[in-house]
Amino acid sequence: MNNQTTVTENQKAVQEAFTQAQARSIRRSLDYQQLSLYKDVNPLDWEDWHWQLKHRIRSKDELAQVIKLTSEEEAGIKKASGRLSMAITPYWATLIDQNDANCPLRRQAVPVISESVIGPHEMIDPCAEDRDSPAAHLVHRYPDRVLLLATEHCAMYCRHCTRRRLVGEHQESNAASRFDAAVEYIKSNRKIRDVLISGGDPFIMEDEEIEDLIKRISSISHVEFLRIGTRTPVTLPQRITDKLVTMLKKYSPLWISIHFNHPKEITKRCKIACDMLADAGIPLGSQTVLLKGINDRPYIMKRLMHELLKIRVRPYYIYQCDPVKGTQHFRTPVAVGINIMEKLRGHTSGYAVPVYVVDGPGGGGKIPVGPNYILSQAKGKYVLRNYKGKIYTYLE
Repeated sequence: MNNQTTVTENQKAVQEAFTQAQARSIRRSLDYQQLSLYKDVNPLDWEDWHWQLKHRIRSKDELAQVIKLTSEEEAGIKKASGRLSMAITPYWATLIDQNDANCPLRRQAVPVISESVIGPHEMIDPCAEDRDSPAAHLVHRYPDRVLLLATEHCAMYCRHCTRRRLVGEHQESNAASRFDAAVEYIKSNRKIRDVLISGGDPFIMEDEEIEDLIKRISSISHVEFLRIGTRTPVTLPQRITDKLVTMLKKYSPLWISIHFNHPKEITKRCKIACDMLADAGIPLGSQTVLLKGINDRPYIMKRLMHELLKIRVRPYYIYQCDPVKGTQHFRTPVAVGINIMEKLRGHTSGYAVPVYVVDGPGGGGKIPVGPNYILSQAKGKYVLRNYKGKIYTYLE
């Protein structure tokens, strides 16, 4: 890329944002330039989220310039087509271990041939979201809250994606009217007090599109607060700009749930993005998917929860990996998740202990699963064990 690119109005905005990010101790070593694919990229382009999206790694030849591909990965990339194609942001590419095929960040981003193996209990739509959709883009399962799927695009396509039936690189309407039916449904149902905007990833939309949607929903009198589900602070932290944060701050109370899976995802650049949101008074929570060989060890999960608290993100959920087609190689036994919870509860801060849930296949919703601390109960008497295994009796 020509480093003498003419400075446009857009680049001026990026320049300002980049300067402010530097003031917040953004890493100054341009280590991305150590990769041949990005050696000529200037810092202003690197910090431009539009540039990051435009230059995502989409082909085997591009990826081969970043990592040494295995035969399983080459076959997986060839098979990956349709909606859930491969797309890896340049930022994420710099975090991948070039030589370790078991790198936890690499395994989440690079297709492998195992995705073409369909397990006996796997489904296209394991959470039955399509069945529980009363209007386009809307899922209504719980009494007082709904899920609004604002887009089918993401910055990076995680290989364990539950909505792989929907997400990917394909054309979708950008007309604001596409949400008319969903908004009207919310207006007509006064029991709905909580709206979760997810996708895809809603932060892939332009600021104006996001604000238009937030404004329409927040203007409904019985909607008490909004939530946004995103992974961009992890896969594309450059997307969290001062302009975006200033806009979001206007619509308090607004909460943001961020998808984290491994402590290596929490980089200095990711911390800056989360700091910007937290400094604006936006509560942040984390959602983690339990993934075989990535975060299924108690010490890894504990470290992730500790690192999240350090960047002011409250651990919220650990999900059992849904039985969606093509993800069998990621799933662990439920006992693995219960063991992780056993090693967290009482062994670390309560704030660092999320809720482990199984999304009931067929649309059962989130079902909490954990160790059993009630050994027996009778009228007015409970026999309990604590995290050390000691027995206590509680009399009512």
